[in-house]
Amino acid sequence: MKKVLMLHGINHNMFGKRDPVQYGTVTLAEIDGELQALGRELNVEVESYQTNHEGDMCERIHQAFVDGTDAVLINAGAWTHYSYGIRDALAILTVPVVEIHMSNIHAREPFRHVSVFAEIVKGQICGFGVSSYLLGLRAAVAAIS
Repeated sequence: MKKVLMLHGINHNMFGKRDPVQYGTVTLAEIDGELQALGRELNVEVESYQTNHEGDMCERIHQAFVDGTDAVLINAGAWTHYSYGIRDALAILTVPVVEIHMSNIHAREPFRHVSVFAEIVKGQICGFGVSSYLLGLRAAVAAIS
């Protein structure tokens, strides 16, 4: 069975509580539940990981390189716009990486328009709320099939 790693970034543990205008009221556990359900439909194993610590995120990406992960989904939150450390860790991967955002980062504050990951990811899906995650998983599975 193919393995897909879902990486949730900084502050995502607060989904359901933070800025409901941008992120709605869905919790991280609910997002992960929807990914698990779709993963079963698509016959892939989905593992989710969340951290508020940049170095821990890099370490988990390094582990994905070693452990045979077939694709990576990432919503790095604010790190998307400035973390060259996470960008460089992602660049080590030889599997498809799909960048995900619940909100449309291109329609928000100017600093959010830039993704330092854009040049190295397979693609970017943003602006569809929780559906961004599901679309991202479908895109990742298509990329590894």
